[in-house]
Amino acid sequence: MKKDAKRIVENLKNKYPDATCSLDFKTPFEMVVAVMLSAQCTDERVNKTTPSIFSKYSTPEDFANIDIKELEELIHPCGFYKNKAKNIKACAEMIVEKFNGQVPKSMEELVTLPGVGRKSANVVMLEAFGEAKGIAVDTHCKRISNKMGLSKETEPEKIEQDLLKFFNKEDYKDINHLLVWHGRKICIARKPNCIDCPVKEYCDEYIEK
Repeated sequence: MKKDAKRIVENLKNKYPDATCSLDFKTPFEMVVAVMLSAQCTDERVNKTTPSIFSKYSTPEDFANIDIKELEELIHPCGFYKNKAKNIKACAEMIVEKFNGQVPKSMEELVTLPGVGRKSANVVMLEAFGEAKGIAVDTHCKRISNKMGLSKETEPEKIEQDLLKFFNKEDYKDINHLLVWHGRKICIARKPNCIDCPVKEYCDEYIEK
């Protein structure tokens, strides 16, 4: 199994040598906001929306003091803007009040922030602080993990636990990016391009065809 895990990582790396996080940010807090906005929204749309926001509001203090209606207006293009605005503002307030205006640098503290679940916390830890504490399970990761038989679970946290057992710790940081890129470029939900898949030999659905 570990041998398969290494080959899967190697094959995906060869296919996507430039796989990185697609969200634009300059500070850990901007990363927190961007990843919250990315829920049920494309990274491309988030990146088109955040520059005008961050040029005016960028710190936790800025977002803690912003009028909620204005925030809703600013993030409207990213969808679910009312709930996202409420969480972003509450998150900023907690960071200011409980963490002295600094985004916490641990998974345990990050997941206490409003609107930040384990998946988002994994992304923030990796992208903002350079530490891969786990594997972020988004829709792409979930779909591919199920297809390849890496996990039969449906809940993201349970899928992550299966993946953490399968992949080597030193590969966690790469898997975060590689599975997302693979899901966007080849293993597309509605029409997967199985012929060009670099890991099709490990895919249960491909073998069954």
